[in-house]
Amino acid sequence: MLKYQRILLKLSGESLMGDSSDSVHPETVEFILKQVKEVVALGVKVGLVIGGGNFFRGVAGSDKLGIQRVNADTMGMLATVMNGILLRDSFNSHGIKAKIFSAFPIGSFIKGYNRDSMLKRIDNGEVVIFVGGTGSPYFTTDSGAALRGLEMNADLLIKATKVDGVYSADPKKDPNAVKYDSLSFNDAITNNLGVMDMAAFALCRENNLNIKVCSIFKAGSLKRIVLGEDEGTLVYCS
Repeated sequence: MLKYQRILLKLSGESLMGDSSDSVHPETVEFILKQVKEVVALGVKVGLVIGGGNFFRGVAGSDKLGIQRVNADTMGMLATVMNGILLRDSFNSHGIKAKIFSAFPIGSFIKGYNRDSMLKRIDNGEVVIFVGGTGSPYFTTDSGAALRGLEMNADLLIKATKVDGVYSADPKKDPNAVKYDSLSFNDAITNNLGVMDMAAFALCRENNLNIKVCSIFKAGSLKRIVLGEDEGTLVYCS
């Protein structure tokens, strides 16, 4: 029996690289698609926010290349569009209907975001891919995930990363780091655990949207989460 019937999945652009140095690693993308396909087959409604860091990171461009922050963030938003097109076509080729919704229109082939149309697509069982972040500079795709998760009436926001949950410290650097099975929003803030950026975190907390942090590279992790099994770390409203 499903515990979560409507989820927003947040993926970083870097997740599409896997462990390779390429911007996109085909085998990794296929592995992620299979994870999503498993939950779609169970009847879960899925929205997906994708980052663009595998192509360009706005903050890095601003700091290292001297690009104005607003322009660097715009480039980062455009990078998410490329990833969105990649995922949409990959989903469709694997028998999963998918539709892109962009925070801003892109030429003649991607229309701007429309909530009513988005909800119809999700209710029809299509995977909806949100690109362009919030459509504004100075906001990360974490903020875009929180916003779209609320707009699609998600039961849970899943932040799928390379790490299998939230730890007391970086587990790659600290062998004594402790993994949390669950913790409150307040505890995450007090301990400065950096689950998401603060704007996204505050939006989720204020609107009672819980967050689950898990590894997208662990087979079956999404399926276990929607079934209510022990997986990752739950960040909950206290």
